[in-house]
Amino acid sequence: MYDSHDPRLRKLLAALEANWQAEMTGHYTYLALAREDSDPIRKRTLEHMAESEAEHAEAWAGRIAELGGEPPRYKGKPNGDADSLANRLGGKRMALRRLEIDESRAIAHYGQQLKELNDEPSLAILRRVIDEEREHYIELGTLIREHYPRRQAAAPVNPQALLEELLAKRSGSGRQAAGWIGDAIYGVNDGLGAIFGIVSGVSGATVGNSHYVLLAGIAGMIASALSMGSGAYLAAKSEREIYEAEVERERESIEMNAPESRELLSLYYQVKGLPEDDADRVVDHIARDKKQFLRALSAERLNATEDALPNPITSAVSGAISTAVGAFVPIIPFFFLRGYEAILVSAVVSLLAHFAVGAAKSLITVRSWWSSGLEMTLVGALEGVVTYVIGIGLGHVGA
Repeated sequence: MYDSHDPRLRKLLAALEANWQAEMTGHYTYLALAREDSDPIRKRTLEHMAESEAEHAEAWAGRIAELGGEPPRYKGKPNGDADSLANRLGGKRMALRRLEIDESRAIAHYGQQLKELNDEPSLAILRRVIDEEREHYIELGTLIREHYPRRQAAAPVNPQALLEELLAKRSGSGRQAAGWIGDAIYGVNDGLGAIFGIVSGVSGATVGNSHYVLLAGIAGMIASALSMGSGAYLAAKSEREIYEAEVERERESIEMNAPESRELLSLYYQVKGLPEDDADRVVDHIARDKKQFLRALSAERLNATEDALPNPITSAVSGAISTAVGAFVPIIPFFFLRGYEAILVSAVVSLLAHFAVGAAKSLITVRSWWSSGLEMTLVGALEGVVTYVIGIGLGHVGA
């Protein structure tokens, strides 16, 4: 029999009620996000996790009742944490990322309770809840990265796939390829689109006077290239600074509470499929080197490594050069031709370049090359017609 005046019982009941509150907050958060989600796969997954959180809360409430405690009352918000300022500002993907982090913290918290709670029925609930929270962590990861259909938690881990994932993360090869090619394509497209618009407008206003078109085109090309290069540099530099700040926070966390950090890294490896004993041994080995331990924990927590970050100089050079290349295409005919002939040749060359750039986008997307190229061509044609007509109007006003 339990003594209601026993301080150990009161401490146990307080812990179980806190668990109930956390699970109910998760339940309402997942429900609110599911209601607002238009994607059917994400919606069903979030609803499933909301039901699971409610089942966890019911289990904790049942154990509280068995211990003679008062029925818990929910003290949180009707939509849980779904309406928090961070989630509203960060958008859907950021909300899911925050939930993924919360799930990892819940796993670590429950893992600590396994060592602290001296109540076997509560420990049995903990073990089941931890297993299901790990499933939630994996499911959230698939939703964030849009790896559909999601992998079933009961499916066996493929060691080769896990190895490839870890190697890709370490080298950053996937991100670098998509990032570098994507930046270059974006730069060419930006320069081509901007200067084609300028050339069309000035041609309409001056009836293809090559002198004015070349002046406007070259000035625009230089301005666009400098703008793209400086923007790419600042963006890459900011991303690196944010990463370094996050790594510094991880360093402080390790210094303040090394055992908790070790347990967290072990849980990350367990989520990936390693048995608990094996994960603990791996972490023990890594933790012997503080620098290696920091790198490993940062890679798991931040889903990135320093090697995978874009180089600011490389981003700036690639952005500026690719923009200049794209911008130069529409003005080439005006070096050799004049009047309507130059306008027509420039339009044809520019539209062909639009198609080529659109087709090249298929290197980093799943769309077919012809569909992507045709879309870009239509956008370029519309842009050229609109700016040409506007240029004609401005030319008559100036006259």
